[in-house]
Amino acid sequence: MSDETSPICSAKGCRTAAVWVLAWNNPKLHTPERRKTWLACEEHREHLSSFLGVRGFLKDVVALADWESGDAAPGA
Repeated sequence: MSDETSPICSAKGCRTAAVWVLAWNNPKLHTPERRKTWLACEEHREHLSSFLGVRGFLKDVVALADWESGDAAPGA
């Protein structure tokens, strides 16, 4: 579980602490460099990645710690 200050998973109904950032964009709405983010716990990483991937939206999956520290490569 997560405490009140921890980022939580974006999966519907999940309240587990997020450990992954799924960077995405909708090419019909966003410029190529724009990145929106969903957060994922270990359990929902694959499901959320697949949801975005089949639509051609998923650009990158990065550990939350790397994303927050700035170690994640932009775009991809």
